[in-house]
Amino acid sequence: MAKESIKARELKRAELVAKFAEKRKSLKEAGDYIALQKLPKNASPVRLHNRCKLTGRPKGYMRMFGISRINFREMANKGLIPGVKKASW
Repeated sequence: MAKESIKARELKRAELVAKFAEKRKSLKEAGDYIALQKLPKNASPVRLHNRCKLTGRPKGYMRMFGISRINFREMANKGLIPGVKKASW
């Protein structure tokens, strides 16, 4: 499980990205790269990293569900994810 501080940092980055999204878009369209560089580093969407919503695990993230592969498997086996069941043939 990821440290709470790391999960909080990612949330803070996501908020900054959302806050400056419109400004970044207008500056890019205008071609004003000097003003774009003066924005906070964490306002760049490239700095975001997908993490599991439950544990904060950075690897094995399943974008469709927003959780890691490990949590997905556990929840799918317990029947907690609608429309997902274990394959058998």
